[in-house]
Amino acid sequence: MSSAAENGVAAPGKQNEEKTYKKTASSAIKGAIQLGIGYTVGNLTSKPERDVLMQDFYVVESVFLPSEGSNLTPAHHYPDFRFKTYAPLAFRYFRELFGIKPDDYLYSICSEPLIELSNPGASGSLFFVTSDDEFIIKTVQHKEAEFLQKLLPGYYMNLNQNPRTLLPKFYGLYCMQSGGINIRIVVMNNVLPRSMRMHFTYDLKGSTYKRRASRKEREKSNPTFKDLDFLQDMHEGLYFDTETYNALMKTLQRDCRVLESFKIMDYSLLLGIHILDHSLKEEENSQNVPDAKRPGMQKVLYSTAMESIQGPGKSGDGIITENPDTMGGIPAKSHKGEKLLLFMGIIDILQSYRLMKKLEHSWKALVYDGDTVSVHRPSFYADRFLKFMNSRVFKKIQALKASPSKKRCNSIAALKATSQEIVSSVSQEWKDEKRDLLTEGQSFSSLDEEALGSRHRPDLVPSTPSLFEAASLTTTISSSSLYVSEHYAHDRTTLYSNSK
Repeated sequence: MSSAAENGVAAPGKQNEEKTYKKTASSAIKGAIQLGIGYTVGNLTSKPERDVLMQDFYVVESVFLPSEGSNLTPAHHYPDFRFKTYAPLAFRYFRELFGIKPDDYLYSICSEPLIELSNPGASGSLFFVTSDDEFIIKTVQHKEAEFLQKLLPGYYMNLNQNPRTLLPKFYGLYCMQSGGINIRIVVMNNVLPRSMRMHFTYDLKGSTYKRRASRKEREKSNPTFKDLDFLQDMHEGLYFDTETYNALMKTLQRDCRVLESFKIMDYSLLLGIHILDHSLKEEENSQNVPDAKRPGMQKVLYSTAMESIQGPGKSGDGIITENPDTMGGIPAKSHKGEKLLLFMGIIDILQSYRLMKKLEHSWKALVYDGDTVSVHRPSFYADRFLKFMNSRVFKKIQALKASPSKKRCNSIAALKATSQEIVSSVSQEWKDEKRDLLTEGQSFSSLDEEALGSRHRPDLVPSTPSLFEAASLTTTISSSSLYVSEHYAHDRTTLYSNSK
């Protein structure tokens, strides 16, 4: 069997054949997942509620499910397998934190067959989604599952502090063993609802090195594009109102710092764009959309994009009431003015900056620009990721017109500035006129003495302000130029009469 088929990709020329993963048919994997989770969650309900302890993060429970069945397990038509559950009590706490009841969890996963999704990534993982769109089930490598186990205590602490996050929400970690093969799976939140058509889907890392969708990917009905494709298609970015933009960037900054503290890198922002204008035209053309089941009621808290970036809900139970038609999407606009709904979440966080990643970055940096490759040290990766999102992808709508209050303030300031210029120019003329008149008046000393009635201060003119008084007087003049002119004319007449 080809290596492509072993990694979960159908061999060329055999597109209609069932996919396999590690030489195991996907149907057998789906059946084992439903049987195993059905048993382990049902068995967990018999255990009493208690606080999560440190040792709970490292507990592994195992059960054997033979095809003929046993006293504890039902019979099935798949090969015999063993099913392991990692940290069952810790993950039970995580599910309770997000409002997932055991019955709802079992019903979503086990009631109807899982739906297999096409895999756009290079990891070769299989992806399944539950029929109600609530959960994604993904196969992971041994190192990724091991890293998630080590991450659980810090993940527990972070969720306690802030359950509203764009980071993946893990609801369970399991392992299926059959024929000497281990297949590890993780249950997560679903970022892109199937009932809402995504007109564009992007996997963004903030890197430009080989970050363009392949020709094979572009031929798919719903391709997933990458960074260079986004810069070409949405070169002016996506626009939000101020409040939404600030909430989104604050959430991204907080999540990136958490990932940096865990030395996690190579993660992506999965971004789905639904164009409302296109959807209205599609509804007019076709009222019935195939394979689009809208869930009647949301079962999981903080699972939608809008809930993940908003502050605490105003309602008593913390659930934010949303328009069901938006499916929890974040409203935005394109540079063309199109109304959009965005669905997003950070994915692929189970990549630690280990020795292999350091070596991968080293040889890529020798051949290409080290700052453009996706594999980088965690701190630089987080900063570059945030800079790309802040400057190239998400933008704030700038107010084009000033408010009336700002206009009024600006006009008053301009009027004051103009009045001050008029006052200063008139005051200078006033000083010059007074200086000339005083010089002329001082030549008639006898008239001055007679008018003053005193022989001790012949140099003063009666009822005429001195130069110092005139200068101080100008500082108290009103900003109205009309008043200044009238006052100036009156004083000039008085001064001239007194001098005569």
